[in-house]
Formats: sequence, structure tokens, C-alpha cells
Amino acid sequence: MQQGQGPEIWIRGPVAAPGRSFAWVATHGGAGVSTLATVYGGHDSGRDWPGPGAPTSVLLVARTHASGLLAVHRALDLFRRGEHPPGLDLDAVVLVADAPGRLPRPLARQIREIEAAVDVYRVPWVTAWRLGEPDRTPPRGTEALARLTRPTG
Repeated sequence: MQQGQGPEIWIRGPVAAPGRSFAWVATHGGAGVSTLATVYGGHDSGRDWPGPGAPTSVLLVARTHASGLLAVHRALDLFRRGEHPPGLDLDAVVLVADAPGRLPRPLARQIREIEAAVDVYRVPWVTAWRLGEPDRTPPRGTEALARLTRPTG
């Protein structure tokens, strides 16, 4: 291999299987699933598991505050113990910034623990979203999430 090259997955990141769609599932109220579904597409399940006819590939969503990260841990435990509805696949966790700026160290440490268990995608603070003005343009730094959720056809 030449320098700067590697397996294709290293270069382009993960890619969803053709025709695969996702259900955004909030691990707590205010996680941001409606906004994420607007921006990235997919099924907005709110705080419920996807129902009949909804996609079975789940993206768990939480804010990056302490209670949001605790909610993610609880949801991951459900998957680990097999206590989630049958037929659902956990594809990743999506963490939406709860405030602008850097995370406090204890929260960053919790996120590293989550990353050790499952793929995690981070979404930065977006002021326009707080103002209720989401457009369909994913924010900078979320290209991997946009590739994962991009509809195929």
C-alpha cells in the first residue's frame, strides 16, 4: 500500500447497506430526533421503539448532558440484555451537543465509555436548530452520519 492509503472503509467511513433506512429513537425527552429526522431523513420514532412498518435499524439519540448520557447507558443495557423488541438492530448512538463549546471532562469520559461499546456519531451545537430553524443541510463535522443515513435507491 502507498502512504496515505488503507482499506476503503478507512478512507470513506461506514456506508449503510443499499436500501437501508433508519429509525431515530430518543433515549429521553428533548433528545432531538425530530430535528435529526428532518435534516438527515429517516423515521422519527420519538421516545418509542419503531412500530410495524417502520425501519428496524435503530439509531439511539441523546443529548450530551449527564442525564442524556445516563439514558443512553440504560438503552444500551436493554440491547445488551436482549430486552429490546425482537427484530430491531442497534446501528449506532447519535449524541447531540446540549450546549456550545467543549464538554466537561466527566461527560467526555462517559462518552468514551459509550464509544467503547457501540459506534457513536456526534452532532455539534447548531444555534439555528435551537431557534426552530432546521434546514436539510447537515452541520459541518457530521459527514459520516450523513453518509450512514443517506437514502439509497
